[in-house]
This record gives sequence, structure tokens and C-alpha cells, in this order.
Amino acid sequence: MTTHHFTCQVPPRRRGAFRRAAAPVAMGTAVAVLLAACGGGGGGGGGQSDAEFNEGETTIVNPSDQSGGTLRYAISSDFDSPDPGNTYYAFSWNFSRYYARTLLTYTEAPGEEGIELQPDLAEAMPEGNEDSTEWTVRIKPGLKYEDGSEITAEDVKYAVARSNFGDQALPNGPKYFQGLLADSDDYQGPYADEADPLAGFDGIETPDEHTLVFRLKESFSEFPYLLLQPQTAPVPADADRGEQYQSHVLSSGPYKFDGDYRPGVSLNLERNDQWDASTDPTRKALPDRVEVELGVDQNEIDQRLVNGELDVDLAGAGVGPAMKGTVITDEGQRHNVDNPQTNTLRYVNINTVMEPLDNLACRQAIMYAADRDALQRAWGGDTGGDVATQIMPGALPGSDPSFDPYPSDENKGDLDKARQKLEECGQPDGFSTAIGARADRPSDVSTAEALQQALARVGIDTEIKQYPSDTYTNTQAGSPSFVADNDLGLTVYGWAPDWASGYGFMSKILDGDAIQQAGNANISEIDDAQINDWFDEVVAVADPDERAEIYTRIDERAMEQAPILPAVFERTVLYRPANLTNVYYHAGYSMYDYMPLGTSNN
Repeated sequence: MTTHHFTCQVPPRRRGAFRRAAAPVAMGTAVAVLLAACGGGGGGGGGQSDAEFNEGETTIVNPSDQSGGTLRYAISSDFDSPDPGNTYYAFSWNFSRYYARTLLTYTEAPGEEGIELQPDLAEAMPEGNEDSTEWTVRIKPGLKYEDGSEITAEDVKYAVARSNFGDQALPNGPKYFQGLLADSDDYQGPYADEADPLAGFDGIETPDEHTLVFRLKESFSEFPYLLLQPQTAPVPADADRGEQYQSHVLSSGPYKFDGDYRPGVSLNLERNDQWDASTDPTRKALPDRVEVELGVDQNEIDQRLVNGELDVDLAGAGVGPAMKGTVITDEGQRHNVDNPQTNTLRYVNINTVMEPLDNLACRQAIMYAADRDALQRAWGGDTGGDVATQIMPGALPGSDPSFDPYPSDENKGDLDKARQKLEECGQPDGFSTAIGARADRPSDVSTAEALQQALARVGIDTEIKQYPSDTYTNTQAGSPSFVADNDLGLTVYGWAPDWASGYGFMSKILDGDAIQQAGNANISEIDDAQINDWFDEVVAVADPDERAEIYTRIDERAMEQAPILPAVFERTVLYRPANLTNVYYHAGYSMYDYMPLGTSNN
């Protein structure tokens, strides 16, 4: 899952407890390891005045059932889209739950319990057949949209179709269903046939109004994790307006759009009187209103949080560099701060098809020349992240944190090895390329600058090109043609698991089959036959230990092929104002869980 923070989301960028197949046991184990690794500081619940530094990592801070008031969010950029079927940012997956219910959801709790899957629209957990090629889900009867119409199984089927299939499929977000569903390869998407938009879409059957049967091409033991993704939020065909649907999403959750979404300006929510709280296990729906300001300077957001004039930084990426040192060291503010360890990887993509980076030795020269110490400092030092020497976060099964194929003294880089690799790839004097970064993400820009300085030591000259976050993952870094046209040999990025496994973390950024023409997450465009084969193999493996071994091989092989320069496994510095209630870090989203939040200012 692509990140504005990252997502232990985890998480997914970023991600249960279903019992049918072997995978749930594996994920439960993974999460136990994950939360043990995340650690935590702080004691029991209690009021905000008694809260401790980093207490929100493991405990609900300032618990309250008080309802009413307005919950105030702001973000320095914008949504890639507030349409649940057209988004891949972790904060958007988290926030969209206010107005979009999915088949499954995470439980509402800090720590290990919060990673478990549970039904949302579904009546119960999905039932898989013996070889995990067919999964049956029944949705609760009587659920309604904001207009009073009933939510049906066909609406969920349509939602999957519009986000995954056809040339006009929504560009943002993963395309797992497209690759997995049987008998759908020739389906051109719902916009190809207005008279019968689901004609030929046979991978999902709806035998009645409340039942979905997902038929897969092959075994996929981790399939239930796909059912918590916002692409399973229902959309009636007659309400869909393609990418313009984002202007006013038809709500299935406790809140609905108050007016239209105004890109770059605002998105405001009000209560949805058609939502039935008795059917919803995870949404407290405490505030009367939820308001989001878009395009606010990060320093202004941070100051307003500290001043109590704002409740949540929507991006979930933590305060910016200017405020970070202040709130960490100021004893008057420190108790309002959390500094959780996530399993979000901050890294730099190294394009594998652009000259001269299509030569492995040239890519390895970058790996050796990088100053990891400077990259960590770009992310705020020890409070910003832990130096990463491999791709997969250490908490995920199969990761080997000791694996370091490009070692150097004090993590400053091995310039002799870098020059040796430049000779090997026919560029002894170095070469030039560009580094793409998000302009409104200070740590992204600092990362680009640190890398620029490190590479210059061996004659690799770089120009930093900056782009807005809301289009970066789709139009710039996420577009192979744009990358090629603008010589973006290097791009600063962040990733968290779509769910907590090696597949959930690595498949979208390393599998050649995941390369897309828009909204592409495999920005390095690595298309390695051995890695691709391992991804094809692992989905059918029931034994979690065997899967972990394959994930180890994928990570090691990818590091050898050098499509990704890991920088840090992120730590965020999150600020929780005194009036914010029910605050805790959610490992599934790698930020605060937005659904239980309330405010005492009402």
C-alpha cells in the first residue's frame, strides 16, 4: 500500500483471524511477532493528562464515549481520490471507512488484536473450499445507502469490476482481483457495455441478493485479506460516474458527504441517518461532523495541532521536521506524542529499464555509493526510522534483518565498490539521471538531497524533480511513460503491506506482473523471471513456514538485482491534541485508527 506515512499497514502500504485456511494462523503469528517488535512505552488507559510518551502505540489514550462536536482534519496535499475504488494511499483507506463499508475490516483495538480480520458488510468470515480456489461471502440483509436503497451483493461485484477491469478501470489502487478471478480475462469492464455492465464478468457469482462467490484461477490462501480493501465497498451501477464518482460517493457508512468533494480545498462529512450502528462492529461514529482541509502547509498543520486548533493530520505521516524535535524534547508536549515503529519502508526506486540503469552493475553502484546514515538523518534520525538493509520489514515472516549485501563502514557507503561497479557497467566517470520526489513531503525531499550528495561523490550527477503527492503515484512516478520521458531513474517512495505477509508487502513493488501503465507501484519496473515464478508459486503454498522461506528468497534476490535502495523502516512522530479521544496507533494502517476518534470540544 502506498504511503503518506506508511503503512506496522504495515500495513499495509500495508494487514486476521479467519479460520478456514492455513493463512490465518500464519498471519496471527506474523502479527504477534510484529507487535512484539514494535514494542511500546506507556502504561494503562486513563485520561489525557496522565498519558505518557508513546502510550498510544499499545493503549487507547483518553478513552471516551462522548459524542458530538466536529472532528477537524487537515493534510498538506490531497487524496489521490476519496473514491474507495480509486485510492491506494493508506490514509485514504483508513479515512474512507467513515462513508464506505467493506466486506471485512480490522478489529478496533491497539496491538495484536487490531490486526485481526472481522466481518463488516459480511455476516461472517468467508468460507473457502479445500484448495482455496473458491470463497463464499454472505452480506448482512437490510443494510442501506444514504438514499435508503438496499446494499446488494451485485453492488459489491460491480465495485470490484469498476476498479479492476477494462481499459477504463480506475487507475489508482491494486489490481489483485484482475489477476486472480477466473473466467474474467476477456471482460472489458463495466463501462464497455452500458446495457449490461457485468456481462462476461463471471469470476464473481451472485446466486442471490446477499451472497457472493469468488472463483479464482488458482489457489490463494491469503485471499480474505483482499476483502478488507476499499475496492469491496459497494457501488450501485446507476450511481457510478467513473472517476467523477469521487465528487459525491454514495455512503454505506455512518457519515455521508456534505456537499461535494472539492479537490485541493475540502471534504466535509455529516451523519448518515440510514446507517445502522447495530450492524457495524468497528465504527463509534462519535463526532457530529468530520471536516477535512486540503492543501494546508505542513508547518501550519503541526502548529495548529499543538495549539489545539486542529485534531488530526490526515496523512498520518507525523509532524514535519520543524516541529519534530520540539515535541519530542519539550516535556510540556512530550506526553502528547507517539513514536511507533512501523513496518513501512521508505526507499528509492532504481529504474531497471532506463539506460544506463538497465545495467545491473550501474544499479549496484548506486547501492554502494548511498550514504545510509545520511538517508536516516533525512528521515529524522533515530526517531524517524531504523536503517534498512533489506526490503521486507523485520517483523514479517521470512525477513532476515541481518541481510546486508551492500555493507559499509558506519553506513556511509563503499565508494571503492561503487567505482568498481561503474567501471563494470561502462560508466567509469559516472552518469546523470533525475530523482523524483513529492514536493509537499519534506522528508522525501531531504532523502532526495541526501542521495544526490552521496552519488555525486562517485560522479553520478542527479537533478531533483518535485511533484505533488496527490498525483505522484498515478501521473508521475506511477506512470512508466512519464518516468521515461522525464529521465526519472530514481524516485523516492514509501510502501507498507496491503496485508501482513511477504506477498502483501512485496508483490506490488517487485512482481513483473504488477507493472501498470498508470498507478504503477512497481516503479523500478523490475521484471525478473525468478522473482515472478516465486510469487506465482507462493500463493498456492498452505504451510506458513514454507511461504516464509520463499519470501526470504524473493527479498534476497531482489536486493541482488538492485531495483530498490532501502532507506529506513519508518518511525512516525504523531501528535495527539489533549481534546482528541480514543487515540491509538493501528498496526493495520500504520497511523492512528480514525474510526473511534472523538473530541471533547463540543
